[in-house]
Amino acid sequence: MIRLDKILAHCGYGSRKEVKELIRKGYVLVNGEVVLDDDFKVDPQIDEITVANEDVSYDEFIYLMLNKPDGYVSATFDNNDPTVLDLIYGYENRNLFPVGRLDKDTTGLLLLTNDGKLAHKLLSPKHHVNKTYYVQYKGLLNNNAIIKFKEGIVIDDGYKCLPALLEIKGENEALITIQEGKFHQVKRMFEAVNCNVTYLQRIAFGGIKLDDKLVEGEYRLLTEEEINLLKENN
Repeated sequence: MIRLDKILAHCGYGSRKEVKELIRKGYVLVNGEVVLDDDFKVDPQIDEITVANEDVSYDEFIYLMLNKPDGYVSATFDNNDPTVLDLIYGYENRNLFPVGRLDKDTTGLLLLTNDGKLAHKLLSPKHHVNKTYYVQYKGLLNNNAIIKFKEGIVIDDGYKCLPALLEIKGENEALITIQEGKFHQVKRMFEAVNCNVTYLQRIAFGGIKLDDKLVEGEYRLLTEEEINLLKENN
């Protein structure tokens, strides 16, 4: 059982103070009956809750796919730059946060959720969650680079990366799949083979592919199938 005011705030009907006012003014019904006590306990899976004749749909956890544009930082707050949360509307009271980070100038698939347990699992190195990027670069890649990436390439600070899959797709285009998220990792891996990344887009994460219907800056809820794919990552 959960407090009524907590559920309404969680569902985006305002701050805890604002939803308490809605309840006390008689706008909220539970199973057809007006409830005036904000600490009234309900079971959101069983009880029918309405606010001003609008049915309340309660989901404890939210999972969003964002096609991140250039210029936004993967954070909940930043003093200097807009954050990815500035692109999200209607979930202001759901405590969303980005799962991991994409560099400010990197675009593509970014997950946002309030499910801390799943986010921790997806970011934990021991679970080896695949992240695939489309890369445009300057320089020359060859089979030797593919082998180096597969064996675990050493980047500028001496760190040896986990094995990565490099696929050369055309002139100055490639796909790379990694299982880590070190600072500027893809860019530093390419620098280790004398190439400079000029464009970087994440196209897949944990078995989920970027929805090609989403233009940069757009987002949508994950499907049940996509959520299950994330939860199945070991």
